[in-house]
Amino acid sequence: MISIKEVAKLAEVSPATVSRVINDSANVNEDKVRRVKKVIEETGFKPNEVARSLYRKSARIIGVVVPNIDNPFFNEIAKAIEDEAYRNGYRLTLCSSNEDVEKERVNIDLFASMNADGIILMTNEEEIFKKVESSKIPVVVLDRETAHGNEVACVQSDNYTGGRLAMEHLLNCGCKRIVAMRGPRNISSGRQRFEGYLKVCGERGVIPAFVDCGYDFEVGQSKTEELLKKYPDVDGIIAANDMIAMAVYKVLTRAGKRVPEDIQLIGFDNIKLSQLMTPELTTVEQRIPDMGRQATRILLDHIEGKPVLRNNIFPVKLIERETTRGGKQK
Repeated sequence: MISIKEVAKLAEVSPATVSRVINDSANVNEDKVRRVKKVIEETGFKPNEVARSLYRKSARIIGVVVPNIDNPFFNEIAKAIEDEAYRNGYRLTLCSSNEDVEKERVNIDLFASMNADGIILMTNEEEIFKKVESSKIPVVVLDRETAHGNEVACVQSDNYTGGRLAMEHLLNCGCKRIVAMRGPRNISSGRQRFEGYLKVCGERGVIPAFVDCGYDFEVGQSKTEELLKKYPDVDGIIAANDMIAMAVYKVLTRAGKRVPEDIQLIGFDNIKLSQLMTPELTTVEQRIPDMGRQATRILLDHIEGKPVLRNNIFPVKLIERETTRGGKQK
């Protein structure tokens, strides 16, 4: 590997001049620029990216923290972030925290040591926002709502309306005994979806019925078994998300229940797997790629000193498929 000193010697300039040409950090005589670029081209010299990032205080890296990489929702949203970042000359470093606060802390320190230009964060821990504040790295919160106030912006779906749509659809499909699998109350999406469900219950004179649930498949299976014991006459289930809906379907099938003939089922997210399962899943769609791209654009605009919209709420849409009687049936 040729060094910057050797490039300088061949171009008959100082190492400092080579550095200025590489980083485009100051006016350099055109003849010297031409000589340096010619030597770089002829020798195949590659600048040390770590050194360049330290010099510029920018590595052109965006850090992304997701709570659980096992959930396809976060894979799909990370792909959208990476695509948008790459189009704008940035790279992505993805960390899965498994909802471990200490791991999230370590991730923030890692991004700071890498001179990351910004972070897209999906977490609910208040401590982490304090950690981010001390690191001085700009943060966009995605798929969450936070009252901390130090983030650049929040990007999320209209989860309240999503909860309403799910409940209204099952009622319109003829369900009488609907049970909601309530998402985690410490997560804004879980709270807001349940609030939408409760509002429709009040409007339609329905007594709320629910079980508390997480967002991952294994929890979904155990909570479905709990639901069937607590509400044996259930004829409609609102799952906390699509992964939970798939867990529900598996448990119902094992128990000899037919979907949608005996129990109708609706999910939330519209991940790609929801269309690949049989029967295809009725769900409330989040605009996953749009949310990922928007969070990235907001962060990059902020880095460049442009004004950004602080609260970004994307509309949701009911996707009718085969797990409800109002959806398409084969």
